[in-house]
Amino acid sequence: MSQYVIAPPSQAAIPVQGGGLFPVRRIFCVGRNYAEHAIEMGSDPTREPPFYFTKPADAVLTGGADMPYPPMTKQLHHEMELVVAIGKAGANIPVERALEHVWGYCAGLDMTRRDLQNEAKKTGRPWDMGKGFDHSAPMGPLRPAAGFDPSRGRIALKVNGAIRQESDLSKLIWSVPEVIANLSELVALAPGDLIMTGTPENVAAVQRGDLLEGVVEGVGEVHTRLV
Repeated sequence: MSQYVIAPPSQAAIPVQGGGLFPVRRIFCVGRNYAEHAIEMGSDPTREPPFYFTKPADAVLTGGADMPYPPMTKQLHHEMELVVAIGKAGANIPVERALEHVWGYCAGLDMTRRDLQNEAKKTGRPWDMGKGFDHSAPMGPLRPAAGFDPSRGRIALKVNGAIRQESDLSKLIWSVPEVIANLSELVALAPGDLIMTGTPENVAAVQRGDLLEGVVEGVGEVHTRLV
């Protein structure tokens, strides 16, 4: 007989290219990690220490499923990102050993209720309801890490077939190894953790019916339609 007093929630997971599922433990997101995006958000693009926010594991939306337009917002914004999946635990990880902790990568979207986030910023309150809502992390299939160099590669997003965001991973303010090393000083990373590494410039609002198609060169694609 189960010791749980209610049925345990199902395990959030991301499909892996070629088969299998990667269980999701936690989702960490890096804020303002491309200079041009920092500028468009009214912030300094210099290399200040990175900062993080989180999304719940069950915010992941996979398989190209439709994304329900969330309640309580009139400014739902897209943010196209490279996602890093941790496969080896570690704390205080040296930068030069950081990539040894990566299981794989995927293309992902950090969907944001921008009006809620902006109001939270003004009042000094947490961003949780602007960032961590249901279905707010559409993700494509996970690509195993072997053979991929996260220091460069095109990252782009099309909305209804037109390019909205386009940049290169080489423009990350804090590189993937640096982010892993820094985050591991704050929390002990564990297998199943995901790190969304930041979005390039030209984030913008989307509406019901819009088709979002993102790509990270050498990694894969993510797509969803808002309904």
